[in-house]
Amino acid sequence: MPPRKKKDQPAKSLEATLWDAADELRGKMDSAQYKHVVLGLIFLKYVSDTFTVRHEELARLVDDPNSEYFMPTEAAKESILEDRDEYTAEGVFWIPEGHRWGDLRKAAKQPDIGKRVDDAMEAIERENPTLKGVLPKNYTQRELSSEAIGGLIDTFSRQDLAAEEFKDLDVLGRVYEYFLGKFASKEGKNAGEYYTPRSVVQLLVEMLQPYHGRVFDPACGSAGMFVQADKFVRAHGGNRNDISVFGQESNPTTWRLAKMNLALRGIEGNLGAEWGDSFHADAHPDLRADFVIANPFFNDSKWGGERLREDPRWKYGVPPVRNANYAWLQHFLHHVAPTGTVGTVLANGSLSSQQDGEGDIRKAMIEADVVECIVALPKQLFYGTQIPVCLWFLTKNKAGVPNGAETRPRRGEILFIDARQIGFMEAKTLRAFSTDDVTRIANTYHSWRGTETSDLKPYEDIPGYCRAVTTADVERRNYVLAPGRYVESRDSTEDRDEDLGERINILAASLNESLAHRAELELRLRTVLEVACDGN
Repeated sequence: MPPRKKKDQPAKSLEATLWDAADELRGKMDSAQYKHVVLGLIFLKYVSDTFTVRHEELARLVDDPNSEYFMPTEAAKESILEDRDEYTAEGVFWIPEGHRWGDLRKAAKQPDIGKRVDDAMEAIERENPTLKGVLPKNYTQRELSSEAIGGLIDTFSRQDLAAEEFKDLDVLGRVYEYFLGKFASKEGKNAGEYYTPRSVVQLLVEMLQPYHGRVFDPACGSAGMFVQADKFVRAHGGNRNDISVFGQESNPTTWRLAKMNLALRGIEGNLGAEWGDSFHADAHPDLRADFVIANPFFNDSKWGGERLREDPRWKYGVPPVRNANYAWLQHFLHHVAPTGTVGTVLANGSLSSQQDGEGDIRKAMIEADVVECIVALPKQLFYGTQIPVCLWFLTKNKAGVPNGAETRPRRGEILFIDARQIGFMEAKTLRAFSTDDVTRIANTYHSWRGTETSDLKPYEDIPGYCRAVTTADVERRNYVLAPGRYVESRDSTEDRDEDLGERINILAASLNESLAHRAELELRLRTVLEVACDGN
């Protein structure tokens, strides 16, 4: 009997091939630490390679008699090639001699390669003030062998990567993005601090359509929302100068990842002078953005709300100290322009919670007609968490005043989309949206809005999937915004299960907080008693 033929395996992408090689070199180092080692080297290669491309371009120009850069002597040519302004004027970082990728590649097998990489990072920061405090300098740590660092440098010096770079330097941005996703899958729940799954980001951007204007993410993580917005603009015939990027991130290491991610994509963004808390140290207090797009930390009970009881941002009601969801929603509305739109991810509990005044805040927002659309998302879209989530779209502009494409007046209306049955299992525990899924949901929203475009069918309610209702309908349902209540979902018990699960999560968090407070009080009491006993 002839041997059975093996089924042809699809060819690995360049990004996957590089990941496998890099992951093999990790050894026993924790993935969360290794992430910064690897992503730092990708960034270093990018800035060095863009410098080399500009250097080679200038070398050709100074030799060309028909060029305005032409120089007759070697000394004059060298003065142009080493003129920092010739690089920075083109948005290219100045990389000092001795610290370029080629120098590191030659020394990759040396036992002091870790120190050489650290020195290169320090030199690049010193020569480029916008990178100060951004680059990792942890390549001499004991857990990281010189062989691993040299292996990574060899991996990112492969010919197939060089060939792709020759076609388009943006390939290193794609590699960086791919690696962020792979590290997120390894870190599970902790990845939510810096990474939003790609299909969720794509859906938010396709629904917001940020063709131009100011784009703001006050919980920007590693800047994935901005990268996708930039892709959207270019895919629709624009260029990255059509949008201005503003962001803020409270975690120092995540803020650094975001700064590198934007630089890799050639996106100029204002992420604040340093990392900072959006609630307590707003880096953009006067900003009124055309588009606010965010994935804030869900159900955050440690946001410091007790220090912000009189804050002017709380136009619709003071948010509870134990949960930041409605603080985020009002922070977004505070920063959105009168004709702008907000798109954000939140836990499903935000749709129906009546705790600590949240129901009253939601009622005030609905009565003020700032809630435009709610999308229920399927489970398992996020790494390491089963918390069901939804998308909120908010606007102060239901009158149809143009902000990009024109829309119809939508006063007193809200669109509900139930997308819980949409998507496919990308991995055993991870769901994702296909391009068609994203297009279907986004087109539903835009056809309801009356977004001016030629290829959209007129909007129609679809039982079990979408329905447009009036705010009076929502009032009759006690201002609950769960889409399953309105679109006649086939499984209405799922809404009740999700509400119960959310309440359990909130109660568990509250219980943990109370137990921690009790333990703290017990410790204080014991200390007081011990002092009293010593005094006697």
